[in-house]
Amino acid sequence: MANETTVNDGAPGGAQEPGLKKVMGPKLLLFFVVGDILGTTIYSLTGKVAGKVGGALWIPFLVAFVVAFLTAFSYLELVGKYPKAGGAPLYVHKAFGVHFLTFLIAFAVMCSGITSASSAAQAFSGDYLEAILGDGFPSWVVAIGFLLLLAGINLRGVGESVKMNVVLTCIELLGLAIVIVFGVIAIAGFNSNPSLTPDPGRLLEFNTDTGPFLAVTSATALAFFAMVGFEDSVNMAEETRNPAKNFPRALLMGLGITAAIYLIIAVITSTLVPTDELAASDGPLLLVVQAAAPWFPPVLFSAIALFAVTNTALINMLMASRLVYGMAQERIIPSVFGKIHRSRRTPWVSVLFTSIIAMILVSTLEISALGSTTSLLLLVVFAIVNVAVLVLRKEKVEHEHFRAPTWVPVLGAITCAFFASPLSGRPVEEYGIAGALLAIGVLFWGINHLVNGREKRDFDAAKLGK
Repeated sequence: MANETTVNDGAPGGAQEPGLKKVMGPKLLLFFVVGDILGTTIYSLTGKVAGKVGGALWIPFLVAFVVAFLTAFSYLELVGKYPKAGGAPLYVHKAFGVHFLTFLIAFAVMCSGITSASSAAQAFSGDYLEAILGDGFPSWVVAIGFLLLLAGINLRGVGESVKMNVVLTCIELLGLAIVIVFGVIAIAGFNSNPSLTPDPGRLLEFNTDTGPFLAVTSATALAFFAMVGFEDSVNMAEETRNPAKNFPRALLMGLGITAAIYLIIAVITSTLVPTDELAASDGPLLLVVQAAAPWFPPVLFSAIALFAVTNTALINMLMASRLVYGMAQERIIPSVFGKIHRSRRTPWVSVLFTSIIAMILVSTLEISALGSTTSLLLLVVFAIVNVAVLVLRKEKVEHEHFRAPTWVPVLGAITCAFFASPLSGRPVEEYGIAGALLAIGVLFWGINHLVNGREKRDFDAAKLGK
C-alpha cells in the first residue's frame, strides 16, 4: 500500500509517465498539517502581531483560527470531491471556467508558498541565528544556502521530505513546550528571575493609536498568516492514501491542536513580556524563555527555533512545487513542469523552478514585505474558494465525500473578503506589492498562451476525481 502510485497520463506526446507516490497516511498527514501551521509565524511574527493589537495578543489568533476553520471546511469538501494535486486553481476553474482567473489564482497560491518559504529563509538568517553565531555573517548567503538545502531534500522525494517534517515538527513542538512549561511556572510565581513581574492585565489592553476594533482586525490580518497551512496539505492530496477519509480527520485535528498552542503561547507571551519589547523583536519566544527561565541556554532555544523555521520553509516549497506540477498536468502552464523524475518519482522541473524563484526573491527583494502580502493573497484566494464550493454543489460525483453546511462557506467568504479589504486596517503598501506580483502573473499567462496556443477549454472531471 505504501508503494501505491498515481499515473500521469497527461504527459507530452501521449506517453504515460509515473505518477506521484502515495506515501502519506493519516499520521504523516497530521504531522504535515501541524508542522506547516506552526513555525515561522509563532516563532518570529508574534511580536509584530502584538505591535498591532497591543497586549490582547490572544484575540487576533482566536479570530484568525475561526476564519481558517470556516475555510478549511470548504477545502475538505473540495479535496474529498476532487482529490488531486493543484488545489484552489482547479476548484476555481471547475466552478467558473475562466482561464485567466484560474491562472491568477494558481499564481497567487504559488507565490504565497514561495514568498512564505523565502520569508522563512530570511528568518533563518536573522536574530535566532545571530544568537548562535553573533554578527558579521552575510545573511543573504545563508538564506540562499538554506534554500538550496531544501531543494535537495525536495528532489529526493516527498517520502523523505514528510519524514523529515515529522522530525522537525517534533523539535518545534519541543520548543513550544519549553515556552509553555517555563511560562506557566513563571506566571504561577515559581521562577528564578526576581525581576520578572507577570502582568495578566496586559491581556485586555489594546493599541491606543487605532482603537480596539482596528487593532484587532489589523492584527488578525497579519495573524491569519499563521493559520494557512491547510492549503499546503490540500496540494499533497495526490500523494495521500484514501484522501476522502484521511483529510477531514487530519485537517480538523491539526487546526485544533495548533489553535490551542497559539492561544496558550499568546497568553504566556503577553503576560511575561511587555508589548513594546515584543513589537521590536523577531525572536519573541526567546524573550519569553529568557524572562521565565534566564538560566536556560539561549543558544539551545535559538537552535530549536531555527529547526521550526526550516520546517515551515520545507513544507511551503513542497506545496509550491506540487502546485506547479498540478497546473502542468491540467495544461494551465507548459507541460514540461509536470515532468516526473523516473527513479525518484518527484516533479523535478517544478522543484527547480520554484527554488530558483525563491532564491531570486531572497537575493533581490525585501522578503519581509513580500511575506506581509502572503496572507492578503491567500485571503483573496480563500474567499473565492468559499464561493466556488457553493457553485460546484450542482456537480455530483459518484464517490462519497465530506459536505460542509451551506452557511459555513458563505460566512467563510464574507470573513476572508473582509480581512483582505482595507476595512481591516491593512496598509495601502500591501496592495501595491500584491498588484505587482499579480502583474507578473499576467505576464506569465501571456507567455503560456503564446507557447501553448489555444487553451484547453475544459478539465477532465474524471481525472480530477481519481
